[in-house]
Amino acid sequence: MAAVSLTVNGKPVTADVDSRTLLVQLLREQLRLTGTHVGCDTSQCGACVVHVNGRAVKSCTILALQLEGANVLTIEGLAPADGPLHPMQEAFRENHGLQCGYCTPGMIMTAVDMVRRKGHDLDDHTIREELEGNICRCTGYHNIVKAIAAGARAMRHGATAAAAE
Repeated sequence: MAAVSLTVNGKPVTADVDSRTLLVQLLREQLRLTGTHVGCDTSQCGACVVHVNGRAVKSCTILALQLEGANVLTIEGLAPADGPLHPMQEAFRENHGLQCGYCTPGMIMTAVDMVRRKGHDLDDHTIREELEGNICRCTGYHNIVKAIAAGARAMRHGATAAAAE
């Protein structure tokens, strides 16, 4: 076991982990942040996307020990627990951008990163291309794409855009 110290959702965390512990395991099993999902065990589905140092990362592809000193943001930290939803979360709710909801945290974290990288005016083609690493097994993606476009616009006017980094 080795100790790793990082910041998760704005709070300093130190944990003892095995050298093979993945970030997703640390988040779910040790820190009990279960909004980050494991959907495939092959890094193809995107259900485990979180932000590491401001960039979207599949948390099933990175070892916890690699994150010494890193800043990790999960779906639980995207908006204040006692405050309003992040604009992207609200857009998913308003536009029915989910069905079972299993992929939703990863989709939202990917979408927030997409806005950071691509801007607030996202067309359908760009959104669909950027979602290549996220799989939804329930929907036809139409409402997800609509939600991301709406969320991107809302983040421009953005009440809680600062929470997204």
